[in-house]
Amino acid sequence: MTPFCDLFPLVRALFALWALSLCLVDTGSAVRAAVRKRIRFAAPALFLFVPAFFLWQVIFDLYLSFGSGKAYSVTLTLCRLPAVVWFAAFSILTVASVFQLVLNIRYDRNYVTPGAIKLFLDRIPCGICCSRENGMVLFSNVCMNRLCEAVTGEPLLNGNHFREAVSAGILPAEGKMWRFSCRDIVSDGEQLIEMIASDVTAEYSRTEALEKDKEELSRINRELGEYYLGIDEAVRRQEILSAKVSIHEEMNRLMLSTVAADAGDAEELDRIFALWEQNAFLLSSEAEESEGSDAADGAKKLADALKIRLLWDGSIPASLTGKQRNLFFAAVREAIVNAVKHAKAKMIRVSFEETEESDRCHFTNGGAVVPGEVRFTGGLSYLSALAKEQGASVSAEAGEEFTLSLSFPKKKNQPIG
Repeated sequence: MTPFCDLFPLVRALFALWALSLCLVDTGSAVRAAVRKRIRFAAPALFLFVPAFFLWQVIFDLYLSFGSGKAYSVTLTLCRLPAVVWFAAFSILTVASVFQLVLNIRYDRNYVTPGAIKLFLDRIPCGICCSRENGMVLFSNVCMNRLCEAVTGEPLLNGNHFREAVSAGILPAEGKMWRFSCRDIVSDGEQLIEMIASDVTAEYSRTEALEKDKEELSRINRELGEYYLGIDEAVRRQEILSAKVSIHEEMNRLMLSTVAADAGDAEELDRIFALWEQNAFLLSSEAEESEGSDAADGAKKLADALKIRLLWDGSIPASLTGKQRNLFFAAVREAIVNAVKHAKAKMIRVSFEETEESDRCHFTNGGAVVPGEVRFTGGLSYLSALAKEQGASVSAEAGEEFTLSLSFPKKKNQPIG
């Protein structure tokens, strides 16, 4: 058998290249395993690297001592071995090195490793960053690095600086809207800061659309409120008009009664004159109200005209403003009209109640009351709308007596500081 040292120089050079390739493969496998902290893969790779490097050094020493005979004894001994032995040794080392490298690569593909986690986090569509309290960035994926450059114009080098830059929570970047959230976490006893950026473009667009729809709905509600107020006012005026038409008809009847009355019957003439006076007051009450006449005097005249007695249990609260007093007397007039029209009452009791939250005014009549729920239509609906404009409220209760209540809330002093 031909010794290794008698092979052609080109063949020996190929063996040297083979040995160098095995050294590189074993070194790469060991470094790959060491970076991933897998000692059980790094140790065999280093073990295979030693004989491969040794054989490469033997061949290199043979070339250096070629023709001089000054090679090391180990080199001379190994080079006198048959070339088949060298080929077998290199084949065994090659199979072992390749098998070790394949195991190392397959482990990364089949098991959860830091590299696999990093690869996965770089592919997800949201940004992730983890840093220490001093701002040192421990980890950040590709998406977060891009967002940092888009928002600050600088690479992500300090977690605290980037956290301050995105403190607004939702910011535009790369043509999208991103929500940045931060939280403190503890890992291996160390306090860390985790920052996550999520794409909320679709949610942000829907939120803006909802805000616009909300504004449009508020506008429609305002217009409907004004429309309903107009309807209530029209109903109220229609009721007043109907009352005036009725009064006019009554006056026509009075005119005929006056013409037909006996001039010598004083009692009949007094009765007709009283009816004339009542109708005159009713016709002038609306005009007096529109001309800004005294509200209290108008309520008294209306009560006198309809022959209903007002009993005052207390005095009007001094805290009421001018508008609130006008609203109060409007409620008085409405209570008088309702008492005469629906209950055929002869008396209304006006009482007052003061609490920490409000001033309440009650109008009670003891006429014919139909128990049950009171529907706010006509004048009551209009009165309720007027009260709502001033922040007041109107309620009604039909029991043994009919009570109309008007409540004015008190203004509370706001604390300082």
